[in-house]
Amino acid sequence: METDLEKIIVEKVNSLTLEQQEKVLEFVKELAPPRRTLWEMWKEKLKDIPEKEWDNVPTDASINLDHYLYGAPKK
Repeated sequence: METDLEKIIVEKVNSLTLEQQEKVLEFVKELAPPRRTLWEMWKEKLKDIPEKEWDNVPTDASINLDHYLYGAPKK
């Protein structure tokens, strides 16, 4: 179900020439960049971590996450 705003936008766009509609489409694409996956966002963050810092990550971090986060006993 379209909202009033959506109806107004559709009416305005429909009244434009094809060339104008293409310009509107390009403008809207700039406003709403493509969505990135969680993995893409994660990789973006990880690239800033220096290689030597990875040596400090415990090898059992996935098993003992509660220990490293909250001080629970190790498993």
